[in-house]
Amino acid sequence: MTLASVGLWAGFFGPIQVLLALQAAELTPSHKEATLGLVTGLGAAVSTVGNPLAGAFSDRTTSRLGRRLPWVVGGALTGVLAMVVLAFAHSVALVALGWCLAQAGLNAMLAALTAAVPDLVPERQRGLVSGWLGVAQTLGIVMGTGVAAAVGGIRAGYLALAVLVGVTALPYVLRSLDQRLDPAARPEVSVREFLRGFWISPSRHPDFGWAWATRFLVNVSNALGTLYLLFYLSDAVGVAKPDEAVFVLTVLYAVGLVATTVVAGAWSDRLGQRRVFVVVSGAIMAAAAGILAVWPTWPGAITGALVLGAGFGVYASVDFALITQVLPTEGDHARDLGVINIANALPQVLAPALAAPIVRAFADRSDGYRALYGVAAVVGLVGALLVRRIRSVR
Repeated sequence: MTLASVGLWAGFFGPIQVLLALQAAELTPSHKEATLGLVTGLGAAVSTVGNPLAGAFSDRTTSRLGRRLPWVVGGALTGVLAMVVLAFAHSVALVALGWCLAQAGLNAMLAALTAAVPDLVPERQRGLVSGWLGVAQTLGIVMGTGVAAAVGGIRAGYLALAVLVGVTALPYVLRSLDQRLDPAARPEVSVREFLRGFWISPSRHPDFGWAWATRFLVNVSNALGTLYLLFYLSDAVGVAKPDEAVFVLTVLYAVGLVATTVVAGAWSDRLGQRRVFVVVSGAIMAAAAGILAVWPTWPGAITGALVLGAGFGVYASVDFALITQVLPTEGDHARDLGVINIANALPQVLAPALAAPIVRAFADRSDGYRALYGVAAVVGLVGALLVRRIRSVR
């Protein structure tokens, strides 16, 4: 599962961190920010719908291979195809189409993989397992960004990512412990009931609602900070090769995350505490965004990346473990985690609409990027503090 997740996150972040920005600058140099925002926003809209739908269907899949495995296979193959489409895209429309296809496939794969945690892992070990999945996400971001920046060219970067997504999924496909759903146990529901299942009432399930709100605001903060990172480095920091600089910062971010995520997850399991770890991690991530806002230099960017990695490492392991403990319905783990994923994906839709006006409000773009990171710091901290409203988990 960890290896498959590495390839999955490489497929997400190689394009997000480097390749899509380079394509936007190449196709529309005079309005690259708007193009990048359009493409990523459309992709995030697909993710917002696709992940919970794939999760809900996987909850009801009765294949002899299991409930989740068919969606891992189909999602990986779709992601590979999408990378090939993006490699040969020569227009904004085709780039947008390819990225939407990538989001559909990779999110189906993500929905199936994350549902395996509450399916198979006891609560007392979920912090540790979530920590390893946090390591996988980090390694995937590093590998995806590194491949995109190092192989030489946009086309080669996408094709390399296609190979990476496919190869890393193969061991999971061959050795999966996925459980088969007995067709007699599959609930028969109408289309209306099926669609109504995606609305999880915060009044009936308040802890799930607060967990969703926490993740939503933290991801708004992250989306505001990562969307224009390449442009921040070129326009505000003034680095000569921003794509290579993004890779360096990603590696440093990974160092910070790997140093904390497994340790924090295991520590959280041992203490039986989740909320305090989320609050502390939110404060650390807000501090990292503040560093980028007030210190727009290469040393400041390095410091911010290390601090952000340390904070997100704690958050990634503990918050996911917390979420698995407030899922409302025993038989709908993937659907409910898909609803949580809306809190991951929706900020990617909103971020371009929020970020572009902030940056453009300043005559000097560098001041605009500094203001953007200041807003990101405040939003992330508020989001982390909301976890204190959860009552059923310590």
